[in-house]
Amino acid sequence: MRVYVPASLPLLRAWQAAGQVPGPVTGYAVTPGLRQWYVGDDEELEYAATGRAARASLRLLDGAEARRVVLAVDAEAVVRDDLDEGAVRVEEPVPWGSVAAGLVDDAAAEQAVRAAAAAVDPADLGDDDAEFTVGEAEAHELLWYATQELRDL
Repeated sequence: MRVYVPASLPLLRAWQAAGQVPGPVTGYAVTPGLRQWYVGDDEELEYAATGRAARASLRLLDGAEARRVVLAVDAEAVVRDDLDEGAVRVEEPVPWGSVAAGLVDDAAAEQAVRAAAAAVDPADLGDDDAEFTVGEAEAHELLWYATQELRDL
């Protein structure tokens, strides 16, 4: 299953050094719950799963390096649509060779992403101003990186 795992730049570096994405980890994938929540073709559903992982990555940012990071990994996962549409749980470590790509914000997005990281919890609780702030960050497209390019970030 293709799973989109939220991360941060420090986590990315640690996982690269370890040669694996440690388990257990929560990610996002095209699940029955996501298909019900978001009607679209497979490509659109993959994009929606990536977006949910990118939003989750906001909670992992420490302020120093405010860039969302999502790793696309191929792994066995347990569907957890009861937690969130598209949520899955990867119980076992994922070898670095099973990482297909990374999606990372451009440095130009850092100001918006930093503000969104501070606003994501209130946004999830229904605060319209906070949702607008998170939306400003989500307007920045994540850039695609091949796994060998991720070490240069």
